[in-house]
Amino acid sequence: MEKILQVKDLHVSFTTYGGVVQAVRGVSFDLHRGETLAIVGESGCGKSVTSQSIMRLIPEPPGKIKSGQIFLKGMDLIQLKEPELRKIRGANISMIFQDPMTALNPTITIGEQIMEGILQHKNISREQAKKAALEMLHLVGISNPEIRLKQYPHQFSGGMRQRIVIAMALVCQPDVLIADEPTTALDVTIQAQILELFRDIQKKTGVSIILITHDLGVVAQVADRIAVMYAGRIVEIGTRREIFYQPQHPYTKGLLQSVPRLDVEGAELVPIPGTPPDLFSPPKGCAFAARCPYAMEVCEKVYPFETSLSHHHYVNCWLQDVRAKALVSSNH
Repeated sequence: MEKILQVKDLHVSFTTYGGVVQAVRGVSFDLHRGETLAIVGESGCGKSVTSQSIMRLIPEPPGKIKSGQIFLKGMDLIQLKEPELRKIRGANISMIFQDPMTALNPTITIGEQIMEGILQHKNISREQAKKAALEMLHLVGISNPEIRLKQYPHQFSGGMRQRIVIAMALVCQPDVLIADEPTTALDVTIQAQILELFRDIQKKTGVSIILITHDLGVVAQVADRIAVMYAGRIVEIGTRREIFYQPQHPYTKGLLQSVPRLDVEGAELVPIPGTPPDLFSPPKGCAFAARCPYAMEVCEKVYPFETSLSHHHYVNCWLQDVRAKALVSSNH
């Protein structure tokens, strides 16, 4: 499969009064054409910073992309200057931000906001732009698009606004769509509709999607592959089936155990004890070691190597080391 986006060894930090926060610490992953990659993890693990770095939207200062490469169809986005980035953002790579309420301008009609992107990136007339905006509203499931184009954001419900934000992101037919917590502010029935919409749009347009979320229920419905993030690093990555049915990192297992189960009678939620590490001075070894029931001495001192478990499944954990496996099996 064609790799549309490649992130290699990305490091991002923020300078604050308290010191330097190492928000992203060596993230690497690929995105293939037409697939959905979900990045999951608890709040503060670096998911949104990773997505904003791909779009080059990190405010500098206080933020800084210290090192790494981000290739979009062979172009390294980190090397590009702002005028070149403006041509790519919206046209080749688009983003749906966390809160649709704040992503829309309350003083401008919906039609103008959707058309703005097309007029900026494509050499077409206002009439053609309006036609494209109408088609987009129809694609995202908004009825009476002619009337709706002339309305303002306050005349729409939360779910409708989320659809409009999706329409704005897709109107220039980008290769990559980054959706940052696209269903967080919505109730469950609207969430289901938005996820269904993502699946439909992907079938119709072939767009590649990066889905940033902490909700494993959302991930189970739409993701092809899942990357699990913890303390600024990806600790495990695999297909949806591998992550849900054969999780190998203790943190991934902990995340799955802390999801409410309605299909098992008397099932209890098992929270992960402790708190994430301080990213002002992150630990040398595995950041999860302090909370891990299986932690060994080596875990605290040396960061684990990446172990390949299958063609798609990789994990960074000392328990996957041959020597640790031998010890575990000898103790059983």
